[in-house]
This record gives sequence, structure tokens and C-alpha cells, in this order.
Amino acid sequence: MRRGDRAAARHPECGRLPRVTVMTVIAGLSLLVWVWLLLGQGFFWRTDVRLPRHTAEPSVWPAVAVVVPARDEAEVLGLSLPSLLAQHYPGRAEVFLVDDGSTDGTGDTARALAAEHGGLPLTVSSPGEPPPGWTGKLWAVRHGVALARERTGAQYLLLTDADIAHRPDSLRALVTAAEGADLDMVSQMARLRVETGWERLIVPAFVYFFAQLYPFRWINRPRPRTAAAAGGCVLIRASAVDAAGVPDSIRQSVIDDVALAGAVRRSGGRIWLGLADRVDSVRPYPNLGELWRMVSRSAYAQLRHNPALLAGTVLGLALIYLVPPVAAVGGAIAGAWPLCALGAAAWAVMTATYLPMLRYYGQRRWLAPTLPYTAALYLLMTLDSAVQHYRGRGAAWKGRTYSRPNPTP
Repeated sequence: MRRGDRAAARHPECGRLPRVTVMTVIAGLSLLVWVWLLLGQGFFWRTDVRLPRHTAEPSVWPAVAVVVPARDEAEVLGLSLPSLLAQHYPGRAEVFLVDDGSTDGTGDTARALAAEHGGLPLTVSSPGEPPPGWTGKLWAVRHGVALARERTGAQYLLLTDADIAHRPDSLRALVTAAEGADLDMVSQMARLRVETGWERLIVPAFVYFFAQLYPFRWINRPRPRTAAAAGGCVLIRASAVDAAGVPDSIRQSVIDDVALAGAVRRSGGRIWLGLADRVDSVRPYPNLGELWRMVSRSAYAQLRHNPALLAGTVLGLALIYLVPPVAAVGGAIAGAWPLCALGAAAWAVMTATYLPMLRYYGQRRWLAPTLPYTAALYLLMTLDSAVQHYRGRGAAWKGRTYSRPNPTP
């Protein structure tokens, strides 16, 4: 036995020292990142960015056209469309549902619901299959916007998805906010459904990660650093549509809400994004497979189909979310207490920043420490999204596949 080996055998802790030191440095770096995220990332973890409640209402209410692109949505229309038809809006408002090649009777279901519930006038139309270079949803939006403006001369357009339900005063509050703050686009992140175990684990984290990537306070500045919107609920001025050249200018975008916000911002428009109090998603995600597809279908498009960004994202997720619990638990097991303390501190900061989102969704606090597990699932979903892209399946959605890169917002 060599002298160095004999020394290591007498003092086994010496052999572990370099590895523990490297892990301690990594855990310390993770803690520093979390301190920066806590204080320097636009306070993304706070959930108080909501529509103002005490803004003076306009003296003259502008006309609004509600455009709803829908593809095979008959199952959820009964929970969402009546809420749009029942809007208490003082001005002129009409609903335009664009049946995007549905095979489940979406258009007939919409007409039957309008006949049953009454309320705002409803027009159902179909644009036919999208031409090359267009996503189906944006082609439907283009058709709906053109039809709505031709028939109503609307000053505002509410773009909302077929699985989104609105409280009776939702449209009134959106227009009041836009008029009161002179905003060109107002968007709300709909409150997603959280009923099953998998929804409780994944859905609040989905909104938390989105807010971390696109801090609402940064977006809502007069000169924002970044731009984003939530596609389920977007109120936009007709003049901003013209100035930004949308949806034509973003016709290939898979992540169309972020692309829309970027186009409006680049054209000089003022945008606002916050969490919703009056807008709810009614689409169920009863199992992990449904939630997995929701995330993975666009995750790699968010990274612009760039392998370098994918690698950086994987390393970043590991450093930020996986290192803290590994360091805390592994350090405790190994008796490496500095490592354990750094990991536990980073994990504690992570947990504290997640609590407001859990409260917003009415979930129990004990879910907060499980965020690293959820982040690991999102990491795997992102990798799966890249694999599906390179297999030619791209961003598959209801029978359509989009494999081309998403334009930069």
C-alpha cells in the first residue's frame, strides 16, 4: 500500500474533503442565487399584482368584440361560453367564436348554448384550415378579429380561450383598467383548475415558474425589460393590433401570448400582466400525462429550439432547485454541516417564495417544500419536449404539429 493510500485509510475524512468542498461551494452558489431571486427578480414571488379595484370607470364605454378561437372544445364550452354571454358590460359587446376545424360539434354546441342562455350576441364562424406558415390558433384569431372589426367597429378586442370562464364583471373591469391607465394591452393569468393531486402539485408551480421567468412588475413598467401575456385573457386596443401588425407578424408563434406581448411592446404599446380574480380556467388536467403534455408541447419552443439554451436551462434548474435539498439531506447524512446548512438555507428561501402562490391557489403550506420534486418533473418535461421536437413531433396540439422555431418575442 502506498504512503498516500495508508494515510487516507487512517483518515478517511481526508479523501472526502475535496468533494465536500466542491459541493459546499455549489450549495453556497445556489443560496446566493436564491437571495438574488428573492430580492432582485422583480419580486416575482408576490401575488399582489392584480387589476386595480378603485379605478374610475370611463364616462363613455368603448365597443368590445370578444374573439374565442376554439378547436374541439365542445366538452368545456358549457362551463365557459355562458359566462361570456352573461357579461355585465355597459357598452356594446359581441362574442365571436371561431370554430377552428373542430370534429366534435363545437360550433353547434356554441349556437345551442347561445339559444339557451341568451345574453350578448354570438356569431359562430370558421376560417378553414390554416395556410402554410400559420398556426391554427393564430389563423382563427386573425379571422375572428377581422370579422369582429368589420361588423362592430370595436375599439377593444378581448382574446380569450374556449376553456376560460369569466365572472360577470370581468370585461367591465378589464376595460376600466385599460382606459384608466391608458394601456394598450391588459392580460390576466387565469386561475387554473386545482382539484386533483397532480394539479395541486404541478399547476401552482407552473404559474410560479412563469412569473419567475417573466416578473409581472418588470412587464408592467412604462419601459419594460421584458414582455409577456397570458393567452387565456388578453384585452387589446384595436389601434394596437394595427400598430403591431398582429397576428400576421407572429403567425408562426407556438407561444403566441408572449409573442403578442413582444409585438405590442416593440410597436410602442403599453402592456400590463397580472394574476386574475375574475377569470378561471375550467379545463381539467386529471392525471400526470395531461399535465405533462401541457408543458412539454411548448417548453422547447420557449427555448427557441436552441440546444445551448436547453443545456443552460437544465443546469440552471439543477443548481436552483435540486442542489438545495440534495445538499441539505446529503450534508446531514455525511455529517458535513456547513454543506447541510447552506442547502437548508437555500431550500428555506425557495420554500418561502413559493408560499404566496400556494395561498393564491388555496393550497396547504406543506406543499411548499415539495417544489424541488416538481421542478425535477419540469426538467424532465423540458427534455421530453426537445426529444419530441427532434423526432419531428414538435408542439403537437389536437391533431396539429408545429416543428418550426418560435420567432423571438
